[in-house]
Amino acid sequence: MDLEEAKEFKERCSQCAAVSWGLTDEGKYYCTSCHNVTEKSKEVINSSVIPNTKINTINRGLRKKRKHEKGWDWYVCEGFQYILYHQAEALKNLGVGSELKDEVLHSFWKRYLQKSKQAYCKNPVNTSGRKTKVLKDNLHCSDWASEPELLSGGDTDFALESGAEFQSDAQIPKDFPITKASQSASVCSGSLDGVEYSLRKEKGIVKMTVPRTLAFCYLSLLWQRETITLSDLLRFVEEDHIPYINAFERFPEEMKLYGRDKGIFAVESWPDYEEIYKNMIEVATFLDLPRFPEITEDCYLHPNILCMKYLMEVNLPDEMHGLTCQVVKMTGIGEVDFLTFDPIAKMKKTVKYDVQAVAVIVVVLKLLFLLDDNLEWSYSDLAETYNEEHKEDKPQFGFRKWYQVMKKTFDEKKQKWEEARAKYSWKSGKPLYHSHIDKSVAYKRREMVVNLQKQFSALVDSTPVVEKKGPSSFQFNWTEEDINRPCFHEHTLQGLLVKKGQSLKTKNSLYWLSTQKFCKSYCKHVTTYEESNFSLSYQFILNIFSFLLRIKTSILHEEVSLIEKKLFKKKYSESKKNSSRSKKIRRH
Repeated sequence: MDLEEAKEFKERCSQCAAVSWGLTDEGKYYCTSCHNVTEKSKEVINSSVIPNTKINTINRGLRKKRKHEKGWDWYVCEGFQYILYHQAEALKNLGVGSELKDEVLHSFWKRYLQKSKQAYCKNPVNTSGRKTKVLKDNLHCSDWASEPELLSGGDTDFALESGAEFQSDAQIPKDFPITKASQSASVCSGSLDGVEYSLRKEKGIVKMTVPRTLAFCYLSLLWQRETITLSDLLRFVEEDHIPYINAFERFPEEMKLYGRDKGIFAVESWPDYEEIYKNMIEVATFLDLPRFPEITEDCYLHPNILCMKYLMEVNLPDEMHGLTCQVVKMTGIGEVDFLTFDPIAKMKKTVKYDVQAVAVIVVVLKLLFLLDDNLEWSYSDLAETYNEEHKEDKPQFGFRKWYQVMKKTFDEKKQKWEEARAKYSWKSGKPLYHSHIDKSVAYKRREMVVNLQKQFSALVDSTPVVEKKGPSSFQFNWTEEDINRPCFHEHTLQGLLVKKGQSLKTKNSLYWLSTQKFCKSYCKHVTTYEESNFSLSYQFILNIFSFLLRIKTSILHEEVSLIEKKLFKKKYSESKKNSSRSKKIRRH
């Protein structure tokens, strides 16, 4: 600590006569009792210029800065509002319309504050006079009578507001506190209600967390019908295009975080698809949101459009899109009522749009190739023979060649992804400490780490870090000119389809169901997935798509089973009858 460095200075303070000295940024001695700054100073060595030198001091700030060392009075909900604000700004930079931040997300957040009784209500959860006044001032809730009821329980019209309060002339939104008081924060947290918030367990209240900020963002994207799926959103978080890990670093310097705040705002794991999806449903239900805008055939989230996108992504022939559209039509998953999210409906349906589209492609691949580790290779031999004899014609699609290209590309991509995850530094640039008393220790340790890293980089002459690539909807890109990674988009399915009357039918007449037994209704999952029970080709297909969506393979397998259940109703009913008959025979 700087107190140790200042021990050699033994003079008494001219104001309070104490002998307790610290060091300011300029190396001057100041009294830790009365904050009196002397004219005497200690020589400070700049360790960033001279390598391998001992770090002698720590920045403590001048006397005028120490006056507000504990920062503003602020509440946990304001911290989450800051995170939402910056996430909305990041989405805006990704090309999302400004209405998402200024109107949709703004109204969802105000509704949450109202429903959770934190603001925009007559009796906020903070009941003490001083705290209530700060909350009213900071969140512009002083005039409750003029605040509209954002969403009444029975309303079907969702009147979005202008969102003026959510905009900002500077780098921070206007909704944030301007009142500064150094003595009000709890000794156990930087926020006024950090301890209370971490212990709060009120029935019926959806407690705000950092993962739930992504749920708010996805709900807003879904309301706007933007061209970003949930898997895209989580991948943009992973690529650091959207603040999530260490999002608290974007808080103003005056918003001090320590103690219980660390458990509330510090995230030490990547967002999980299923977790965010469940949070999205919980938040939408808690807010009593009305039926969302309809997902029609011209919307990006419609399975016909998403199927085309993922067919391009995994380098499959364009002709497969006609088959995916037929599956969508036969199963009814392309209907407006099926796709549109309605949180307050009695029989509410929620759709994993990206997972559903990928599951349709898997079903079509099984219709064409069976994927039993036998038929697909036989068809590949026929396609290779045809292509050798008809080099001038449009090439037929061969599963083997596609598999070889995709496996190499997939393995390289996955290895880079795993290496990036392994190298990811979870340490934040803005250190969190247990209490304001430990601040100097935390900052000194952080400064030592930064200086050591600089010195090591100078010694090994390390190359500068490559700037991150811009965001893209595609993770794989295919071109005809690339000999090592050929493009299969223009290949034909001629050898896999036979003409029957006026229509085409798949040459393969067989099909095996991904599951013949679904779990009972009280079970949390649809069916179990064990790799050893399935063919290697099927496993490979699931692994590729699961990697693209950053989901567990079992989730995709479940969705494939649900599509098959809709597509093969007769086959499922027969298997169910057979199983019941076998049970009766066993009993007799």
